[in-house]
Amino acid sequence: MALRAANPDDLLQVEALVRAAYTPWIARINATPGPLNDDYADAIAQGLVQVFEADRGVEALLVLIPQPDALLLDNLAVHPDAQGKGHGTYLMGVAAQAAISQGFDRIRLYTHEGMAANIRLYQRHGYAITHRVTERGLNRVYMEKRLSQPDT
Repeated sequence: MALRAANPDDLLQVEALVRAAYTPWIARINATPGPLNDDYADAIAQGLVQVFEADRGVEALLVLIPQPDALLLDNLAVHPDAQGKGHGTYLMGVAAQAAISQGFDRIRLYTHEGMAANIRLYQRHGYAITHRVTERGLNRVYMEKRLSQPDT
């Protein structure tokens, strides 16, 4: 198993993983989750996507976007068949370390307010709700985690 930068050859697996991870939420939140509308070819070309690959192919992905004051954890998706293996927790740790290595003291994310299980998961990993907003017709909950900088 390995985490690596996604390349154009991964596009179909990335899109399939996102569909598998987010399609079940459509009925629950009565909306199409934002990640289903993202341009993964562009994100891969920009070097923003990392994939977690195992024997069966891409099982999880991570999309990180630097912002002026924080690293945005734009997407963390785990294929339903691979959930419960610790991939999400591992990728949250990778994201936090990436933020620190890029000089950020915080990492930010957002999720749909109807994804209560995800909100609770992020809270268990140290994220706090900062605000709620409606964007692109979606009711989003923004969360942030303060990070410790290593001694320099």
